[in-house]
Amino acid sequence: MSLARRTALLSWARQRDAVVIEDDYDSEFRFEDRPLEPLQSLDRSGRVIYVGSFSKTLAPMLRLGFLVAPASLQPALRVAKQLTDWHSETTAQAALARFIDEGLLARHVRRATRQYAARHVLIAAFLREHLDLVPSAAGLHLCAKGEVDPARAPEVAVESLPSYYAGPSEQGVVLGYGGIPLERIGEGLRRLIPALRVRPLSL
Repeated sequence: MSLARRTALLSWARQRDAVVIEDDYDSEFRFEDRPLEPLQSLDRSGRVIYVGSFSKTLAPMLRLGFLVAPASLQPALRVAKQLTDWHSETTAQAALARFIDEGLLARHVRRATRQYAARHVLIAAFLREHLDLVPSAAGLHLCAKGEVDPARAPEVAVESLPSYYAGPSEQGVVLGYGGIPLERIGEGLRRLIPALRVRPLSL
């Protein structure tokens, strides 16, 4: 969202005495432009709950996330947490806190961002050549519109774009690259080419 739209959303929340939940799921991995300033940092009236996760930056098995909430909502959130599951696993939380305090998480994210950026560039170039690439500057997947038949490339795990829509959508493909080593991507893209029914790209 542009700064104007973000400001308008905060104004809407103030006028209606509403709370905005900002789900900042994978903004740590941003490959173009500077990182966006969270909506929560623009909030001056305590209307935004900022929610994040360590599933992408570290590992889903940690099952740890976090939220930054206005002081007025913190008592109710603590009660809700206790009623739900008392508390998260304390050993993992303590280890993660130390990992963050020692600067190791920030170092890990910088290193991972460089690796993911290389994958992003390679896959984006392929999709731009063969399909209509949907602009994306962050995250661990890319999306493109166009005629694709995944059944013609059964060795490649891809998701069809319509499967992400509740209603009708354009044809296309979604490629995730979080768990694929850079050196295997070229071969995977070559195997995807028959599904695109276009001339092959030299990789």
